[in-house]
Amino acid sequence: IQAYHPLLAMQNAARGLHTEPQTLRLQRKERMLVISGPNAGGKSIALKTVGLLQIMLQSGLLIPAHPNSEMGCFRTILTDIGDNQSIENQLSTYSYRLNRMKGFLGAADRSSLLLLDEFGTGSDPELGGALAEVFFEELYECGSFAVITTHYANIKTRAAQLPEAINGSMRFDQESLQPLFKLDIGPPGSSFTFEVAHINGIDNGLIKRAKGKLDHRKVKLDELISELQKEKNTLAKVTDRHLKKELELEQLKATMSRREQHINDRAEAQQALAEDNNDALHRGRKLQQFIDKYDPGSRNKSVLQDIEKYLAVEKTKRLENQAAKQAKKQAQSAKAAKRRPKHFVERIKVGSTVRLRNGGKERGEVIAIHKKAATVLFGAFKSKIELEKLSWVAN
Repeated sequence: IQAYHPLLAMQNAARGLHTEPQTLRLQRKERMLVISGPNAGGKSIALKTVGLLQIMLQSGLLIPAHPNSEMGCFRTILTDIGDNQSIENQLSTYSYRLNRMKGFLGAADRSSLLLLDEFGTGSDPELGGALAEVFFEELYECGSFAVITTHYANIKTRAAQLPEAINGSMRFDQESLQPLFKLDIGPPGSSFTFEVAHINGIDNGLIKRAKGKLDHRKVKLDELISELQKEKNTLAKVTDRHLKKELELEQLKATMSRREQHINDRAEAQQALAEDNNDALHRGRKLQQFIDKYDPGSRNKSVLQDIEKYLAVEKTKRLENQAAKQAKKQAQSAKAAKRRPKHFVERIKVGSTVRLRNGGKERGEVIAIHKKAATVLFGAFKSKIELEKLSWVAN
């Protein structure tokens, strides 16, 4: 969860640049992840982050990741990353990778993690892609866990067909024509070959001629994937804006509620003050009546008896009023406690899944808690919200 490549994070921090954290999950039912997307989009960095952090963990080192992250251990970690052309052994890149793959097929099992960068490249795209698909199926049958990067459409298609394999893609902003370095699990990604060529200053006429030489169906498929990713990016932006508006509305409602409560409290205080003044005025008039009736020289004790009775009645009223106020206060406290989610403070912790109590459907992850407020990550949008405004959601 929110894992960083330590060297990249340090380099970017020194240059004042942001490092995008990566979150991914490999489990027995989703154990092979195929990452696709544009060149220079972060595929290899995502793969290397997984490999380096796994080795650090199994070496007893702390890793730069969210404290709620969960990781297992593997008996073997098999890697094929980068150009390993060997002059000494007279091996081309492709020959070297074939020899590596031969070793992987013999060594991989259910306790292995495979990290394969640019899977299947180095030979004729069509023939190499077919062989890569066979290798992919064999590695799948070994029961291994794997993170694989590729541009081959047939590998992406095969990953979508196999029940324990999943696709992932690196986000690409087609409006700015810039990679976003954010990994999305689920849909395969376009290589954005022509978009990347355009970014690097290749003439539009040459790009158009290149498109004309491709199979129309392949171009259409790539355009569909590209359009799907564009719509997903747009949806993410709309969701963030909607969530921001929802949070603003929640804050406005809370402000209005506080103001309304303040007005009600003042009205109740003024009403109580008016009642006290009326009671005091009534008691003053009653006392004046007793003074008018009282004759110090008279032996008639009736006035004194009337005073005692009046004082007893007033004392009883005062006790009853105090009891009524206390009961009302307790009832209000009980009602407020009933509306509040039970044990919400104990349940909501860093890593918890939460949503807004006002009925919002968007779920977020608590990434920090300070006193009575939590910092919640909703997609790419981060907000600080009071705990009492959040509901804990079971994963």
